[in-house]
Amino acid sequence: MPRVVISGHIQDVGRTILSAYPGLEIDQLPDEDPETLRRPLPGADALLTRTGLLPPALLRETNGLKVVSRHGVGYDNIPVDALTARGIPLALAIGANAVSVAEQVLAFAFALAKRMPALDRAVRAGDWGARNRLGPFELGGRRLLILGFGRIGRELSSRARALGMSVAAFDPLVPAEAIRAAGAEPVADWRAILPEVDVISLHVPRTPETENMIGAAELDRMRPDAILINTARGGLIDEAALAAALAAGKLAGAGIDTLDDEPPKPDNPLLRSDRVILSPHTAGLSREGHANLSRISAENVVAALDGRLDPSVVVNPSVLSR
Repeated sequence: MPRVVISGHIQDVGRTILSAYPGLEIDQLPDEDPETLRRPLPGADALLTRTGLLPPALLRETNGLKVVSRHGVGYDNIPVDALTARGIPLALAIGANAVSVAEQVLAFAFALAKRMPALDRAVRAGDWGARNRLGPFELGGRRLLILGFGRIGRELSSRARALGMSVAAFDPLVPAEAIRAAGAEPVADWRAILPEVDVISLHVPRTPETENMIGAAELDRMRPDAILINTARGGLIDEAALAAALAAGKLAGAGIDTLDDEPPKPDNPLLRSDRVILSPHTAGLSREGHANLSRISAENVVAALDGRLDPSVVVNPSVLSR
């Protein structure tokens, strides 16, 4: 009988899908500690995992693992090369939380443009005169730069354009014609247009090429009233450089949902900045988004067991032809 190991909590909609699969045994682990995986993984046919690390050494003990299904779209906790070497596909819950993340980007942008945290603090402190000093501004007519134009980028683009924003997008994996068809302006060199951009939103994976892609040099080129938002992965922004830029008044503010260390270390300078709005990696965890993640990650398990896994959701699709 096939067996799936679930590392991390998933919602009932996902468990219902798995329970309906004939003869499938479900092994729900109590936590995401890699050591907890050591016992059940060798005999598993599928692993459905959230944010816990999957050590490559554990994969060497598996025999019939047919899929690792990620309850999410990021996969820096998964050793892709080790999976590929063993012919195991890594499936992602593509599109599950696109709307949720796009909405949080706009929530950050609105809160920062309208100076909501500062105005809230001022009222509570009895500083009514802040209404004449802090100067909220409108997003309509402003220019948004989206770095990474996948499903989330496209959802964000359509919503931003509905607000009257103009949208530029950079994604070397998406043809310029497809970006134009989605109503955005394709750009070949995103760093060149930084002085012309009002809001920047990151939607790229963390790779050696994207680590610290926003550093001191990029921050220096941005407008003093620009907003920087990261709901993608930690490590894309040099956090010390961002804190320094905010302290020097080089940006209007930043909305940060993902950090290099999660949870952040107490000495992270962003924790001390009153020009940053932080959230604990929850942009994709709306009630609807979380349910979608559980549903799609379970559907990917079932599809893999049936030999019909969609290559478009697989990080290493070459293994499907083996």
